[in-house]
Amino acid sequence: MTSPIPVLVIGARGLLGSAVVRRGRMRGLDIRAARVRWSDASLAAEDLLAAVVRTASRSADGPWSILWCAGAGVTSSTQEDFDAEIAVMHAFVDAVSSGPAEALSRCTLFFASSAGALYAGAAEPPFTEDHTPNPLAPYGRAKLRAEAAFSRLAEHGVRVVLGRISNLYGPGQNLAKPQGLISQLCLAHHRSKPSSIYVSLDTLRDYIYVDDCADLVLDLVDRASALPPGSPPVAKILGSQAAVSIAEILGMLRMIHKRKPQAILAASPLGRAQARDLRFRSVVWPELDARTLTPMPVGIAATSADIGRSVRLHGTSRPD
Repeated sequence: MTSPIPVLVIGARGLLGSAVVRRGRMRGLDIRAARVRWSDASLAAEDLLAAVVRTASRSADGPWSILWCAGAGVTSSTQEDFDAEIAVMHAFVDAVSSGPAEALSRCTLFFASSAGALYAGAAEPPFTEDHTPNPLAPYGRAKLRAEAAFSRLAEHGVRVVLGRISNLYGPGQNLAKPQGLISQLCLAHHRSKPSSIYVSLDTLRDYIYVDDCADLVLDLVDRASALPPGSPPVAKILGSQAAVSIAEILGMLRMIHKRKPQAILAASPLGRAQARDLRFRSVVWPELDARTLTPMPVGIAATSADIGRSVRLHGTSRPD
Protein backbone atom coordinates (compact mmCIF):
# COMPACT_ATOMS: atom_id res chain seq x y z
CA MET A 1 0.00 0.00 0.00
CA THR A 2 1.45 3.37 -1.05
CA SER A 3 1.69 6.17 1.50
CA PRO A 4 -0.40 9.32 0.97
CA ILE A 5 1.44 12.12 -0.84
CA PRO A 6 2.61 14.76 1.67
CA VAL A 7 1.28 18.23 0.84
CA LEU A 8 2.25 21.38 2.74
CA VAL A 9 -0.37 24.13 2.54
CA ILE A 10 0.85 27.64 3.35
CA GLY A 11 -2.09 29.92 4.10
CA ALA A 12 -4.34 27.06 5.19
CA ARG A 13 -6.75 29.35 7.06
CA GLY A 14 -7.52 31.55 4.07
CA LEU A 15 -10.31 31.22 1.54
CA LEU A 16 -8.39 29.11 -0.98
CA GLY A 17 -6.08 27.40 1.50
CA SER A 18 -8.88 26.09 3.71
CA ALA A 19 -10.69 24.70 0.67
CA VAL A 20 -7.49 23.03 -0.58
CA VAL A 21 -7.00 21.43 2.84
CA ARG A 22 -10.58 20.17 2.89
CA ARG A 23 -10.64 18.87 -0.68
CA GLY A 24 -7.14 17.40 -0.41
CA ARG A 25 -8.02 15.37 2.66
CA MET A 26 -11.10 14.11 0.86
CA ARG A 27 -8.70 12.73 -1.76
CA GLY A 28 -6.61 10.96 0.87
CA LEU A 29 -3.60 13.28 0.64
CA ASP A 30 -1.36 13.80 3.68
CA ILE A 31 -2.24 17.47 4.10
CA ARG A 32 -0.11 19.54 6.47
CA ALA A 33 -0.96 23.13 7.38
CA ALA A 34 1.99 25.44 8.02
CA ARG A 35 1.86 27.45 11.25
CA VAL A 36 3.68 30.70 10.56
CA ARG A 37 4.47 33.77 12.66
CA TRP A 38 3.80 36.23 9.84
CA SER A 39 4.29 39.32 11.99
CA ASP A 40 8.07 38.89 11.94
CA ALA A 41 9.81 38.25 8.60
CA SER A 42 12.73 36.27 10.05
CA LEU A 43 10.46 34.14 12.24
CA ALA A 44 8.13 33.57 9.30
CA ALA A 45 10.99 32.30 7.13
CA GLU A 46 12.14 30.07 10.00
CA ASP A 47 8.65 28.58 10.47
CA LEU A 48 8.21 28.06 6.74
CA LEU A 49 11.52 26.24 6.35
CA ALA A 50 10.79 24.01 9.33
CA ALA A 51 7.41 23.08 7.82
CA VAL A 52 9.07 22.30 4.48
CA VAL A 53 11.67 20.04 6.15
CA ARG A 54 8.96 18.15 8.04
CA THR A 55 6.89 17.66 4.89
CA ALA A 56 9.85 16.52 2.79
CA SER A 57 10.84 14.02 5.48
CA ARG A 58 7.44 12.35 5.21
CA SER A 59 7.82 11.81 1.49
CA ALA A 60 10.43 9.01 1.74
CA ASP A 61 11.46 8.62 -1.91
CA GLY A 62 8.19 9.78 -3.44
CA PRO A 63 6.62 13.05 -4.61
CA TRP A 64 5.65 15.87 -2.28
CA SER A 65 4.18 19.31 -2.78
CA ILE A 66 4.14 22.84 -1.42
CA LEU A 67 0.98 24.87 -2.06
CA TRP A 68 1.47 28.57 -1.35
CA CYS A 69 -2.07 29.90 -0.90
CA ALA A 70 -1.13 32.73 1.45
CA GLY A 71 -1.47 36.40 0.62
CA ALA A 72 -1.72 39.25 3.08
CA GLY A 73 -1.77 42.03 0.51
CA VAL A 74 -4.96 43.42 -1.05
CA THR A 75 -5.55 46.12 -3.66
CA SER A 76 -5.48 48.85 -1.01
CA SER A 77 -2.24 47.69 0.67
CA THR A 78 0.77 49.98 0.73
CA GLN A 79 3.98 49.47 -1.20
CA GLU A 80 5.71 48.87 2.14
CA ASP A 81 3.29 46.01 2.85
CA PHE A 82 3.98 44.43 -0.52
CA ASP A 83 7.75 44.79 -0.14
CA ALA A 84 7.63 43.06 3.24
CA GLU A 85 5.57 40.19 1.83
CA ILE A 86 7.91 39.73 -1.14
CA ALA A 87 10.93 39.77 1.21
CA VAL A 88 9.48 36.78 3.10
CA MET A 89 8.99 34.94 -0.19
CA HIS A 90 12.58 35.56 -1.25
CA ALA A 91 13.85 34.38 2.14
CA PHE A 92 11.71 31.26 1.80
CA VAL A 93 12.99 30.53 -1.71
CA ASP A 94 16.60 31.04 -0.63
CA ALA A 95 16.18 28.65 2.30
CA VAL A 96 14.42 25.94 0.26
CA SER A 97 16.99 26.23 -2.54
CA SER A 98 19.73 25.19 -0.14
CA GLY A 99 17.98 21.90 0.63
CA PRO A 100 19.00 18.45 -0.64
CA ALA A 101 18.89 18.32 -4.45
CA GLU A 102 17.33 14.85 -4.40
CA ALA A 103 14.39 16.03 -2.28
CA LEU A 104 13.87 19.14 -4.41
CA SER A 105 13.77 17.01 -7.56
CA ARG A 106 10.65 15.28 -6.18
CA CYS A 107 8.89 18.51 -5.18
CA THR A 108 6.15 20.48 -6.94
CA LEU A 109 5.39 24.03 -5.80
CA PHE A 110 2.14 25.85 -6.55
CA PHE A 111 1.81 29.60 -6.09
CA ALA A 112 -1.63 31.23 -6.02
CA SER A 113 -1.32 34.36 -8.17
CA SER A 114 -3.99 36.72 -9.54
CA ALA A 115 -5.12 36.74 -13.16
CA GLY A 116 -7.14 39.94 -12.76
CA ALA A 117 -4.25 41.85 -11.23
CA LEU A 118 -1.72 40.66 -13.80
CA TYR A 119 -3.78 41.29 -16.95
CA ALA A 120 -5.59 44.46 -15.83
CA GLY A 121 -3.70 46.59 -18.37
CA ALA A 122 -3.50 44.02 -21.16
CA ALA A 123 -5.34 44.52 -24.46
CA GLU A 124 -7.78 42.40 -26.45
CA PRO A 125 -9.62 40.07 -24.06
CA PRO A 126 -10.27 37.25 -23.48
CA PHE A 127 -6.81 36.96 -21.96
CA THR A 128 -4.81 33.76 -22.20
CA GLU A 129 -1.43 32.69 -20.89
CA ASP A 130 -0.01 33.93 -24.20
CA HIS A 131 -0.81 37.53 -23.26
CA THR A 132 1.99 39.47 -21.59
CA PRO A 133 1.02 40.50 -18.05
CA ASN A 134 0.50 44.24 -17.67
CA PRO A 135 -0.44 45.18 -14.09
CA LEU A 136 -2.03 48.58 -13.47
CA ALA A 137 -1.59 48.71 -9.69
CA PRO A 138 0.99 47.87 -7.01
CA TYR A 139 -1.01 44.74 -6.11
CA GLY A 140 -0.55 43.31 -9.60
CA ARG A 141 3.11 44.29 -9.77
CA ALA A 142 3.65 42.55 -6.42
CA LYS A 143 2.07 39.36 -7.78
CA LEU A 144 4.41 39.50 -10.78
CA ARG A 145 7.41 39.91 -8.45
CA ALA A 146 6.18 36.98 -6.36
CA GLU A 147 5.90 34.78 -9.45
CA ALA A 148 9.48 35.63 -10.35
CA ALA A 149 10.64 34.81 -6.82
CA PHE A 150 9.05 31.36 -6.76
CA SER A 151 10.13 30.63 -10.33
CA ARG A 152 13.75 30.64 -9.12
CA LEU A 153 13.09 27.27 -7.51
CA ALA A 154 12.90 25.68 -10.97
CA GLU A 155 16.65 26.24 -11.23
CA HIS A 156 17.03 23.85 -8.29
CA GLY A 157 14.91 21.03 -9.68
CA VAL A 158 11.49 22.00 -8.29
CA ARG A 159 8.48 21.86 -10.60
CA VAL A 160 6.92 25.31 -10.30
CA VAL A 161 3.28 26.04 -11.13
CA LEU A 162 1.90 29.57 -11.16
CA GLY A 163 -1.88 29.51 -10.80
CA ARG A 164 -3.28 32.79 -12.08
CA ILE A 165 -6.67 32.73 -10.41
CA SER A 166 -9.62 34.82 -11.57
CA ASN A 167 -12.12 36.20 -9.02
CA LEU A 168 -12.38 33.66 -6.21
CA TYR A 169 -15.52 33.56 -4.06
CA GLY A 170 -17.22 31.28 -1.58
CA PRO A 171 -17.71 30.57 2.12
CA GLY A 172 -14.77 31.35 4.37
CA GLN A 173 -13.46 34.67 3.07
CA ASN A 174 -11.84 37.01 5.59
CA LEU A 175 -14.31 39.87 5.52
CA ALA A 176 -12.06 42.07 7.60
CA LYS A 177 -10.14 42.66 4.37
CA PRO A 178 -11.70 45.08 1.84
CA GLN A 179 -11.97 42.48 -0.92
CA GLY A 180 -14.40 40.06 -2.52
CA LEU A 181 -17.35 41.82 -4.14
CA ILE A 182 -19.75 38.92 -3.68
CA SER A 183 -18.84 38.42 -0.03
CA GLN A 184 -19.02 42.14 0.70
CA LEU A 185 -22.46 42.39 -0.91
CA CYS A 186 -23.69 39.37 1.05
CA LEU A 187 -22.33 40.90 4.24
CA ALA A 188 -24.09 44.17 3.42
CA HIS A 189 -27.37 42.27 3.07
CA HIS A 190 -27.06 40.52 6.43
CA ARG A 191 -26.00 43.71 8.22
CA SER A 192 -28.46 45.93 6.34
CA LYS A 193 -25.64 48.31 5.61
CA PRO A 194 -24.90 49.37 2.02
CA SER A 195 -21.68 48.31 0.33
CA SER A 196 -19.97 50.61 -2.18
CA ILE A 197 -19.27 49.57 -5.78
CA TYR A 198 -16.43 51.50 -7.42
CA VAL A 199 -16.76 50.23 -11.00
CA SER A 200 -19.35 50.43 -13.75
CA LEU A 201 -22.19 47.91 -13.59
CA ASP A 202 -21.27 46.58 -17.04
CA THR A 203 -17.79 45.60 -15.78
CA LEU A 204 -17.08 41.99 -16.73
CA ARG A 205 -15.39 39.53 -14.38
CA ASP A 206 -14.68 35.80 -14.26
CA TYR A 207 -15.80 34.21 -10.97
CA ILE A 208 -14.85 30.73 -9.78
CA TYR A 209 -16.28 29.04 -6.68
CA VAL A 210 -13.64 28.22 -4.10
CA ASP A 211 -14.21 24.44 -4.00
CA ASP A 212 -14.02 24.25 -7.80
CA CYS A 213 -10.78 26.22 -7.72
CA ALA A 214 -9.32 24.01 -4.98
CA ASP A 215 -10.04 20.89 -7.04
CA LEU A 216 -8.45 22.52 -10.06
CA VAL A 217 -5.36 23.43 -8.01
CA LEU A 218 -4.96 19.86 -6.80
CA ASP A 219 -5.38 18.47 -10.32
CA LEU A 220 -2.92 21.03 -11.66
CA VAL A 221 -0.29 20.05 -9.10
CA ASP A 222 -0.86 16.36 -9.87
CA ARG A 223 -0.39 17.08 -13.60
CA ALA A 224 2.74 19.14 -12.98
CA SER A 225 4.30 16.43 -10.78
CA ALA A 226 4.75 14.30 -13.91
CA LEU A 227 7.06 16.90 -15.49
CA PRO A 228 10.84 16.35 -15.45
CA PRO A 229 12.59 17.95 -12.45
CA GLY A 230 13.55 21.56 -13.08
CA SER A 231 11.17 22.05 -16.00
CA PRO A 232 10.41 25.68 -16.87
CA PRO A 233 7.70 27.18 -14.63
CA VAL A 234 4.15 26.61 -15.88
CA ALA A 235 1.65 29.48 -15.67
CA LYS A 236 -2.03 28.58 -15.99
CA ILE A 237 -5.16 30.70 -15.66
CA LEU A 238 -7.65 29.18 -13.21
CA GLY A 239 -11.18 30.44 -13.70
CA SER A 240 -14.65 29.59 -14.93
CA GLN A 241 -13.81 31.05 -18.36
CA ALA A 242 -17.29 32.59 -18.37
CA ALA A 243 -17.81 36.33 -17.89
CA VAL A 244 -20.52 37.90 -15.74
CA SER A 245 -21.28 41.60 -15.25
CA ILE A 246 -21.67 43.37 -11.92
CA ALA A 247 -25.28 44.06 -12.89
CA GLU A 248 -25.89 40.33 -13.36
CA ILE A 249 -24.43 39.62 -9.93
CA LEU A 250 -26.78 42.18 -8.39
CA GLY A 251 -29.64 40.45 -10.18
CA MET A 252 -28.64 37.07 -8.72
CA LEU A 253 -28.43 38.59 -5.24
CA ARG A 254 -31.89 40.08 -5.63
CA MET A 255 -33.25 36.67 -6.65
CA ILE A 256 -31.54 34.88 -3.73
CA HIS A 257 -32.32 37.42 -1.00
CA LYS A 258 -35.75 38.41 -2.34
CA ARG A 259 -34.90 42.08 -1.90
CA LYS A 260 -32.90 44.82 -3.54
CA PRO A 261 -29.13 44.42 -2.92
CA GLN A 262 -27.57 46.74 -0.35
CA ALA A 263 -25.25 48.47 -2.82
CA ILE A 264 -24.45 52.02 -3.86
CA LEU A 265 -22.26 53.34 -6.67
CA ALA A 266 -19.33 55.39 -5.41
CA ALA A 267 -16.09 56.92 -6.65
CA SER A 268 -12.64 55.80 -5.55
CA PRO A 269 -9.05 56.23 -6.81
CA LEU A 270 -8.84 52.42 -6.78
CA GLY A 271 -11.38 52.33 -9.59
CA ARG A 272 -8.79 53.67 -12.04
CA ALA A 273 -6.81 50.45 -11.67
CA GLN A 274 -9.83 48.31 -12.55
CA ALA A 275 -10.21 47.01 -16.10
CA ARG A 276 -13.69 47.04 -17.63
CA ASP A 277 -13.34 43.63 -19.31
CA LEU A 278 -11.46 40.77 -17.64
CA ARG A 279 -12.51 37.72 -19.57
CA PHE A 280 -10.14 34.74 -19.52
CA ARG A 281 -9.49 31.63 -21.58
CA SER A 282 -6.82 29.12 -20.61
CA VAL A 283 -4.77 27.51 -23.39
CA VAL A 284 -2.38 25.67 -21.04
CA TRP A 285 -3.38 22.09 -20.23
CA PRO A 286 -7.01 22.81 -21.24
CA GLU A 287 -7.97 19.21 -20.48
CA LEU A 288 -7.94 20.16 -16.79
CA ASP A 289 -10.74 22.66 -17.43
CA ALA A 290 -13.15 20.01 -18.73
CA ARG A 291 -15.27 19.82 -15.58
CA THR A 292 -18.67 20.81 -14.24
CA LEU A 293 -18.48 23.96 -12.12
CA THR A 294 -20.77 25.21 -9.37
CA PRO A 295 -23.47 27.48 -10.89
CA MET A 296 -23.06 31.06 -9.66
CA PRO A 297 -26.51 31.33 -7.99
CA VAL A 298 -25.72 28.15 -6.02
CA GLY A 299 -22.29 29.44 -5.03
CA ILE A 300 -23.59 32.87 -4.06
CA ALA A 301 -26.38 31.31 -1.98
CA ALA A 302 -23.84 29.15 -0.11
CA THR A 303 -21.62 32.18 0.45
CA SER A 304 -24.51 34.24 1.78
CA ALA A 305 -25.70 31.47 4.08
CA ASP A 306 -22.21 31.12 5.56
CA ILE A 307 -21.89 34.87 6.11
CA GLY A 308 -25.37 34.99 7.65
CA ARG A 309 -24.38 32.33 10.19
CA SER A 310 -21.22 34.26 11.02
CA VAL A 311 -23.11 37.53 11.50
CA ARG A 312 -25.63 35.85 13.81
CA LEU A 313 -22.83 34.26 15.87
CA HIS A 314 -20.31 37.07 15.98
CA GLY A 315 -22.16 40.16 14.79
CA THR A 316 -19.66 40.53 11.93
CA SER A 317 -17.24 38.41 9.91
CA ARG A 318 -15.72 35.33 11.56
CA PRO A 319 -12.73 36.09 13.77
CA ASP A 320 -9.27 35.03 12.56
